Amino acid sequence: MAELAEADFFLGRQLRLRQLAHGHRAGTDAVLLAAAAPAQIDGLALDVGAGVGAAGLALARLRPGIAFGLVENDAATAALARENLALNQFDQRGTVYETDVLDAPERRAIGLADGAAALVITNPPFLDPARARLSPDAGKRAAHAMTVAGPQALADWLAACLALLRDGGTLVLIHRPDALPAILAALEGRAGAQVLISVQPRVDRAATRILLRAQKGSRGPLTIAPPLVLHEGERFTAYADAIHRGTALIDW
Repeated sequence: MAELAEADFFLGRQLRLRQLAHGHRAGTDAVLLAAAAPAQIDGLALDVGAGVGAAGLALARLRPGIAFGLVENDAATAALARENLALNQFDQRGTVYETDVLDAPERRAIGLADGAAALVITNPPFLDPARARLSPDAGKRAAHAMTVAGPQALADWLAACLALLRDGGTLVLIHRPDALPAILAALEGRAGAQVLISVQPRVDRAATRILLRAQKGSRGPLTIAPPLVLHEGERFTAYADAIHRGTALIDW
């Protein structure tokens, strides 16, 4: 059995997370994804590809009262997500859905109906296994790389996320900048009113992440918000620090 670390504090000590001692560990991407979701959510929120639940739990902590689900395929990781629900006393509000989100009959069989969610947040596996050098660690590989090669894998992932959304529902995702053409192609004709933020490590550095929000069924145009700069010198900017402590949401 993989070694577990002690529960880590997360989101300015507002959450505790059980994670594996080695392998993929939740960090800034999960915090930004949670902070980028709307302040008010009228209905079920789903974190697709939730891992141990970092982004979904942060989302729930910052928006008291919402019902939410953590959608995760890997059995061991889903078990940790359940532990984290209990550890943070979210048992009554949150559910772990252990399923392959790409398998529509399977996800429906466990209670994830199409059109059920008002919000889907997702941090898809970033890497194409045909183009990237993958980690020898199985956990990192599963978290970072799609299981099949080619751009269709991301298109299928986003199609599944949109299927779970009700009409007018909101999709929020984080990814690498080089994935933007594939993301926009996958959303075309399905979700509009897209808003894009580039996430830069420093003001004079190129973006390493993008955040994108879209509305299912909308035909609204794409807009680009001011960039989010994470660091000034060796420290977080004041805004990025507030986001990481859970005292600010991303205003876009």
